[in-house]
Amino acid sequence: MGASGNNFLLVIAKNFDVFALPLVTLVYPLYASIRAIETKSITDDQQWLTYWVLYSLITLFELTFAKVLELLPIWPYAKLILSCWLVLPHFNGAAHVYRHYVRPFYMNPQMPQMPSQMWYVPRKNIFGKHDDVLTAAERYMEEHGTEAFERLISKADREHRARRNGNHMFHNDYIY
Repeated sequence: MGASGNNFLLVIAKNFDVFALPLVTLVYPLYASIRAIETKSITDDQQWLTYWVLYSLITLFELTFAKVLELLPIWPYAKLILSCWLVLPHFNGAAHVYRHYVRPFYMNPQMPQMPSQMWYVPRKNIFGKHDDVLTAAERYMEEHGTEAFERLISKADREHRARRNGNHMFHNDYIY
């Protein structure tokens, strides 16, 4: 290898993050996500869904703080290390984040629950068909189940009757 070969290796060494980052953050995760879709395993689904959520958050962080990150020459290497930890099967960092941070937060029964309400905001989809109440109700039932929808309708009916009769009973900030 002559001087041109050494120059080529020097360029690669100095720009390692530029070459490695897209492979680690996009190419391999895309491949692994497609494989996960084709398996029946929940574990790999959690790994890759969590990875893409974290990747999105990292991207939003970078977009928000781009001017500050430009001043930190170590940021691309820190991002590469973090991405390797999230992606590489040896570490499964994204699954670790899911198990230790996302799932406990999401599944915490002590977390204050928002009252179930179905907000209807009419929308027009890309094909020009207007969104309707039936579509909103179906979407609510898909997300929360038919029992939750029936409870919501019963609650709304009780509130309507109470308002109509002028008989408002307040209990825990809800009208019954």
